[in-house]
Formats: sequence, structure tokens, C-alpha cells
Amino acid sequence: MNPNSTDLKPLVAYVRVSTARQGRSGLGMEAQQSALKRFAETEGFEIVAGYVEIETGKGADALDRRQQLAAALADARKRKCPVVVAKLDRLSRDVHFISGLMAHKVPFIVADLGADTDPFLLHLYAALAEKERSVISARTKAALRAAKDRGTVLGRHGAEVLAPKYRAEAATRAAALAPTIRPLVEQGLSLRAIAAKLNQDGVETPRGGAWHAMSVKRVLAAA
Repeated sequence: MNPNSTDLKPLVAYVRVSTARQGRSGLGMEAQQSALKRFAETEGFEIVAGYVEIETGKGADALDRRQQLAAALADARKRKCPVVVAKLDRLSRDVHFISGLMAHKVPFIVADLGADTDPFLLHLYAALAEKERSVISARTKAALRAAKDRGTVLGRHGAEVLAPKYRAEAATRAAALAPTIRPLVEQGLSLRAIAAKLNQDGVETPRGGAWHAMSVKRVLAAA
């Protein structure tokens, strides 16, 4: 801890990479650590401890297999401070798992959503992300069925064949919206403020709905 940083608020950092290969290579890990460092410096926090997990985190017993996350929770509870992650999916891609984490009464901060995002919104963003994955999965399965009905031989990699099509469609929609969103980013607006501005101006998301911080983030990432 920096002895001259008594005015800084403490944070416990948690970084997760999804495979042992990523862990060995540092792929993704360094980017998360850099994002957390920038967030802390910008928002007046100090990272007082850090935990790195190399784990898939899948299944109902994910926390049992996430020893570093359990340790981060215990440390943050002892220090009475939040746990910070770079992105929401570094906690989990499962809304029920995230709900379970909230039951531990340790506050979480997601750096790319901002320091003031409350637990309800974190739960909402997780639910929206899960819903989007469900919709994409349903569309892929429907397309596979339609292709099979037409007599197309897909083989066991059929889903992988169709996936680029949906990624291309998403990239096209994102590219069309990027000229509207980029200037707002350059003005220094937060993701939440950009979403509010787009909704106020009547701009629809690629799916024709209302904007949220997470949907802005996805468009920027895809553009």
C-alpha cells in the first residue's frame, strides 16, 4: 500500500482467465490488470490486494472451484471494501451465479460499467447478457434446422459454420451506429450517459430496443 494514499478508497482486485493456456500466456490477464489499474487511478481507489484465477467457472458449483474468488470475497469482507473486476463476465456469464455472489454481502464494482453501478443494475446487465446469448443460440439452432430441412449436410461443426454469419451481421449493425456513438465517447461521456443520450434522441439498438450501458459497450466492441 502507498503510505501517501490515505485518501484513496481500498479495493480488492479479481482477475480471471478462462483456460490454463490463457493463464500461461498472459492473454487477457494483462489487459484486465491494466484496466483495473486505470480505473483505480481515475476513480480515486487503491488496489490493496489482487487475486488471479485460472478457471472456466462453469456449473452450479463454480464458486467451490473458484478458490481465488472465494479468497477475494473473504479478504474484501475483512477489509470492508469492494471487489473490483474489469468486466462483468470475469465474475460469470450466469445471472444466477452472480445473484449468489451478491448474497455474500460484499459489494462488487465492474470497472467498465463505472463505480456507481448498483447491485440491481449489475444483476440486470447480467440478465440482459444471458438473454442475448439465449436468443443467439435459438437463432443458430433454428438456422441449423432450416438448413437441414433444405438437405444441407452440416456435420458436427454446423453451428461453427453459421456463427460467422451472425458475427458479420452484428458487425454491420455496429458499424452503422459507430459514427453516432464514437463522438459521444470522445466527449468523455460514460457508457450509461451515452445510453441515456441515445434513448433521448430516439436511436434504437441493433435489435430495435432501448439502450443500456452494456449494449453501448457491445456495439463499441463490435465496431
